Amino acid sequence: MMVNKKRTSRNWGAMGFVAVLSTMILSSRALADEQGISTEQLKQSLDTVWVLIAAFLVFFMQAGFGMVEAGFIRAKNTCNILTKNFLDFCMASLGFFVVGYAFMFGSGNGFIGTDGFFLAGLGDKTTSGIPVFAFWLFQAAFCGAAATIVAGGMAERMKFTGYLMYSFIISALIYPIIGHWVWGGGWLAGKGFFDFAGSTVVHTTGGIAALIGTIILRPREGKYAPDGRANAIAGHNIPLASLGVFILWFGWFGFNPGSTLGVHDGGFSIGRVAINTNLSAALGGIFAMLMVWKRFGKPDLSMAMNGALAGLVGITAPCACVEPWAACAIGAISGVIVVLGVQFLDKLHIDDPVGAVPVHGMCGIWGTIAVGIFGKAALGTANNGLLYGGGVSQLGVQILGSLSTVVFVLVGMGLVFKLIDVTIGLRVSRDEELRGLDIGEHGMEAYSGFQVFTTT
Repeated sequence: MMVNKKRTSRNWGAMGFVAVLSTMILSSRALADEQGISTEQLKQSLDTVWVLIAAFLVFFMQAGFGMVEAGFIRAKNTCNILTKNFLDFCMASLGFFVVGYAFMFGSGNGFIGTDGFFLAGLGDKTTSGIPVFAFWLFQAAFCGAAATIVAGGMAERMKFTGYLMYSFIISALIYPIIGHWVWGGGWLAGKGFFDFAGSTVVHTTGGIAALIGTIILRPREGKYAPDGRANAIAGHNIPLASLGVFILWFGWFGFNPGSTLGVHDGGFSIGRVAINTNLSAALGGIFAMLMVWKRFGKPDLSMAMNGALAGLVGITAPCACVEPWAACAIGAISGVIVVLGVQFLDKLHIDDPVGAVPVHGMCGIWGTIAVGIFGKAALGTANNGLLYGGGVSQLGVQILGSLSTVVFVLVGMGLVFKLIDVTIGLRVSRDEELRGLDIGEHGMEAYSGFQVFTTT
């Protein structure tokens, strides 16, 4: 009887929510008629609200990145990594406001935009049917996500001042230029390159920047033994990392579905993007777990979580143009790639403490290429993918776009990191690294009052 009462209560609650929502919609329509608001204006308002909600979700992903990265590193560096994540969004907001938006969405040429600095004169303009200020916030959240990816790959040994310089430059220059190529009407857009929500623009950019940064920075003390073996340096808080993964997964429902920039087709495209996003993440987690279980004998949680993130990255480009079964395949392959990628980097002695390069760099490239294999022209791509009889035309464009991005980021960010290294320095001293960056860089501890081992 108690179960039936609870079920009845839940049913009444759901019915009440639907009734309130219906009343709000009808009231809005009645108010619009009364005030002479056109259907087009009402539609724009609804689209704007949807994009802003998505922007808020993407902003919340900064917390997810912070929790994941903090959990996967040692306790003595927790304040440092969280400070970097926090300041990433601050620097991204400033850089993207001052010049980044203009470089990305301003008119100009196929390489870079040349107007719209400080959003001057854009207050009453629209982009993709959305007021520019709302559109800017959505894109600024994406910019912050690209910047913060690098924090994990270069964790536990990079100077904070050098990181601030990097964060501003990638937000104001590197990320916007690539964004202009793809989303701002640049040369890749003209060739039919398809990246719906950012496997290339956001994740490949951030992942490859992390790759060149960690190569220049060199491995952490004690990561590799004299005989070349990789020593495991365990993260200090897996529950914290787990929370971060769930936050990121949740935020991705703003990241990908929000990139529809409206509900103009009755929500069908939003529904497709959302289910594909979820399925790819789920299969990524499953296959990464199975892969590491088979190879090492244990179902490692940290690798399963990175597999879910890999699936999310992999589906970000093709989420709007593939069927759900294809999303499952893309996620499964992403889960395998992240496991193999971690092992490959260790063989090369490239020290990536949180797996930023395999998750974002490698799976960002895979997701971009997947458009050319599984994509359907009826769902938005310029040509059908390989599996739908489109030949290699779309696949070739996707490979070209991905390769161009990789080369540009390697060269551009390589120069930036080298410049930082020879001016103010990129890496902390050995003593400071062993003691922990929380004390040396910030004069504080994440777990004050607890004994934290800080010599290795």
